[in-house]
Amino acid sequence: MSRFTSASAPLCKTKRIRSCLAAGFFCTPGAIALTATSGYAQDPPGEPQPLPAVVWSFLADPSKALWIRPLSSAAIPGSGQLLGGRDRGAVYLIAEAFFIARFVAEQREGTREEQRYKDLAFQVARKPFNPTIRDTAFTYFEEMARFIESGPFDTDPGPALVPPLDERTFNGWLWKLARETFFANPDSIPSPESIEYQRALEFYRRRAVGPNFRWSWRGAALEHDLFRVTIRASDQAFRSATQYLGLILVNHLVSMVDAFVTERLGLNREILELSPGAWAAYGGEPQFGVRGRVRF
Repeated sequence: MSRFTSASAPLCKTKRIRSCLAAGFFCTPGAIALTATSGYAQDPPGEPQPLPAVVWSFLADPSKALWIRPLSSAAIPGSGQLLGGRDRGAVYLIAEAFFIARFVAEQREGTREEQRYKDLAFQVARKPFNPTIRDTAFTYFEEMARFIESGPFDTDPGPALVPPLDERTFNGWLWKLARETFFANPDSIPSPESIEYQRALEFYRRRAVGPNFRWSWRGAALEHDLFRVTIRASDQAFRSATQYLGLILVNHLVSMVDAFVTERLGLNREILELSPGAWAAYGGEPQFGVRGRVRF
């Protein structure tokens, strides 16, 4: 009995070791795989790219160049060319910056001069008539530069409207224009009840300067001259600003068309090439110069 027990003990130990080894052989790979899988799932995700890098990658994508670069040049002149690696895009950018700077400067100059001539009109020419309204249409100030005074709107204190006859004033000149337009004879005034007179009177009433905008430069010749100079300077500045605005729009259009044509035709070099050199002309005499070639 003791022999059996002593003999079977090592065998049991061997079986247990083999069972453990077998269990280790089959369990270890699963544990390793599970560890590897769980470790892979816990890896930190990749760092997101910054927004400028994503935008640049999108804009520089050659597969989208046909429509991205023309649109980019339409928004910012020269940007489409620079995205394609063409240095002439810098010319569009420089031109854009110059045109915008000049537009802003001329606009500010025009606004400053406009305020100056309006202050002159309000404080000098209109002050004796106690004006209550400060600003109005630009044509009003143009007429202030032409005429030394507006003249009264109505020369009759009664209910009837009687325009002035002094043609040196604006209202007097306007009434003369109405008579020349509607009367058969401007120097012969028809009856106030006639159709011709009523039409001329309506023409005058719609265009004449009323009491709230009456002016006079009498006794202020120096200020009147300064008013003329200032209003011309303001008008010229606004005119120049409009011209620069047109150049800005042209710059956008030309840059967009340039980018579209370049990408559409698949050009990889500059459209215009200039190269100095020498060549043999007719008769065998060498000639030197610069050759130009436009690529289409």
